[in-house]
Amino acid sequence: MPLQPLAEYELLAAQAHGHLCAGQILGLRMALVGVKLLGLDDPAGKDRKRLVSIVEIDRCMTDAIGVVTGCRLGKRALKFRDFGKAAATFCDLQENRAVRIAARESAKEHARALYPEIAGRNQQQMRAYREMPDEELFHIEWVRVTLDAEDLPGYRAPGVICAQCGESVSFRREVVCEGRALCRGCAGERYYEPA
Repeated sequence: MPLQPLAEYELLAAQAHGHLCAGQILGLRMALVGVKLLGLDDPAGKDRKRLVSIVEIDRCMTDAIGVVTGCRLGKRALKFRDFGKAAATFCDLQENRAVRIAARESAKEHARALYPEIAGRNQQQMRAYREMPDEELFHIEWVRVTLDAEDLPGYRAPGVICAQCGESVSFRREVVCEGRALCRGCAGERYYEPA
């Protein structure tokens, strides 16, 4: 689907996320700027195999980025780096170039100054984020991103069986400890404890 007007994406984002908020509008605008700078006019359609998006926060804006770009975790085209920042990097795999876009913290204060008559902060920001120029809303920087083959969409390779738990590990995510291939959980990187 070729790029749509912001209002169309707002409807899709509200549907996908369950509500529309300032973070959703910020993510939509961020993704639109990113794909336009990369020259992709159909990121979720004909250009979908060219694009990988890397998000730096697990908040509302991330869902909105997927609405514009079509990038999804399950398609291996959406990557999450937990930096806690309202930022995303859009990578054009075909042209080997990337642009990182970060929300300016000053945009929140600017929203208050633009619409002091609006009582709710979310409503202030939603209106302002729809209207503010890209340069006031975002810091934009061209960057280099190196993605290993196993991190690319479409990568296929046999899994490795963890020598301790017997579970399969895909995409070269195993850890070799004392000559044994282990999953990250068995190697000590577990995010859970057995009950």
